[in-house]
Amino acid sequence: MASITLKNITKSYGKGKTANPVIHGVNAEIADGEFIVIVGPSGCGKSTLLRMVAGLEEVTGGDISIGNRVVNNLEPSERDIAMVFQNYALYPHMSVFDNMAYGLKIAKIPADEIQTRVDKAAKILEIGPFLHRKPRELSGGQRQRVAMGRAIVRQPQVFLFDEPLSNLDAKLRAQTRLEIQKLHRELGITSLFVTHDQVEAMTLAQRMIVMHAGVVEQFGTPEEVYTRPATTFVASFMGSPPMNLLKAAPNGQTGQILGIRPEHLQITPVAKPQSWLLRVEAVEMLGAERLIYARLQHAELDELVIIRTEEGHAVPPLGTNIYATPQANRLHHFDASTGHRVESAG
Repeated sequence: MASITLKNITKSYGKGKTANPVIHGVNAEIADGEFIVIVGPSGCGKSTLLRMVAGLEEVTGGDISIGNRVVNNLEPSERDIAMVFQNYALYPHMSVFDNMAYGLKIAKIPADEIQTRVDKAAKILEIGPFLHRKPRELSGGQRQRVAMGRAIVRQPQVFLFDEPLSNLDAKLRAQTRLEIQKLHRELGITSLFVTHDQVEAMTLAQRMIVMHAGVVEQFGTPEEVYTRPATTFVASFMGSPPMNLLKAAPNGQTGQILGIRPEHLQITPVAKPQSWLLRVEAVEMLGAERLIYARLQHAELDELVIIRTEEGHAVPPLGTNIYATPQANRLHHFDASTGHRVESAG
């Protein structure tokens, strides 16, 4: 196992005046044994960053270190990493056993050692009964476990996961997330996991790198990212539904964006000193919770606000006015010009 250090990493495609920069000075210190999720929307540079760690993309600037080695100029095979891809990349004509053992055979590992490693990985992933099957005889979730097993038998210093769950349905994704958590607890191998799915990020990460347009917006624990977002982008991207962001506070304060999570707004029957007047436009019934979409009734603001309530709370009829009171200690303030968090409303 090994730590990973990213020091001022940049990436551009092309050279000179036609160069297209896509990664802008990424810095991160990842401890030995940590599980780090890189999350962001499509095109933000997260997979490019992962591929640079893997050696599949050249680094334009900065240094990538795995353990105590700068690996910028090392081939992927020399970096002691194992990668799990979105498309599994299994050999269709080989059995599960041979798919998992192939890399070890190429490395001329003794046959008895190969058998031991494959059996151990198959036991961890509960795919022992399928070792004789071909990939076409497996479900999507089973194929993904084979791909992870192929990485495990390598016994690398670092695991790299490139959106490995995106081809699975919702139930299988949830199940496989649990398997990946269990796998990390058992093996303790330093891992980088790329996803665009914020639920995967929140449930898997010990810490997460939130990226947007090639820049790290925030690097922290899931709790830190959710409860204290560093920017308006993080506030809107992490959370479903996203944080409400009002371009100006209802009290008329300017120069700031006011943020409040939907679950931190409470509907009240009468106006309170800090309550907002809203008109209900839509309601989504989501089993144990309801999402109420209401328009702020303010002379200078035309803002749609989302309120999350639990099952059992009365649902206001469409078109009616309601009062909603934000929890004062749950308000977030952001600089309107930069989008960065402001620690005090001033």
